[in-house]
Order: sequence, then structure tokens, then C-alpha cells
Amino acid sequence: QVQLVESGGGLVQAGGSLRLSCAASGLIFSGNAMGWYRQAPGKQRELVASITSGGVTNYADSVKGRFTISRDNAKNTVYLQMNSLKPEDTAVYYCNHIGASTMYSYWGQGTQVTVSS
Repeated sequence: QVQLVESGGGLVQAGGSLRLSCAASGLIFSGNAMGWYRQAPGKQRELVASITSGGVTNYADSVKGRFTISRDNAKNTVYLQMNSLKPEDTAVYYCNHIGASTMYSYWGQGTQVTVSS
């Protein structure tokens, strides 16, 4: 069974924080590098943070120093701690394994993050 359930989004003022969670099925999660992606209106989906099964992380320059990705392998869950949020962080946030195809891979419903100025 394939499942991705993102949660934790919301409306926050610039400078605020949110913590996103993603519960994934073992089929997607186990042994795979996982990532948080985001898609703003009119823009392509982009990878903002990734974490290997061993915990090595990587970040897009736009979020480096503000976002922290983590994972709990026992719970098949990935987290994204977002601090110092900016209006340009406004997007729908999705999690998936690294290398997932925008067109052909399974995606969850995402979680909306809106940052007001």
C-alpha cells in the first residue's frame, strides 16, 4: 500500500515557524532518501530539503539555515522544521522519496503553507 500524508501547514506571519510532518508507507520510506518539495502557484515543484536513510541532510540555498529536515525511521515519518519564514516560502509542501517524478510518481495531498508579510 502506497501512502503519503502531509500535515502541519497553516497561515503564519513572516518570521514565524511551522513544523511539517509526513507519514509514509514503508514501500516509499524504508531505506530511501526522502525529501520535502514545494510548489508555489505558477511555478514548478522544487526540492527544498532531503535526508538519506542514514541521516545525511541537504538543503536548497533558499532555505539553508532556516529549515531543518529530520526523520524517524521507526515511525516512517519525515519532518520539516521551518523557522524565520518568509512570504516567498508560501507554497504547497509535499514529501516523497528522492527522485520521485512529478508526473508519474504517487504524491500525497500536500499541506498548504502561507506566510503573510
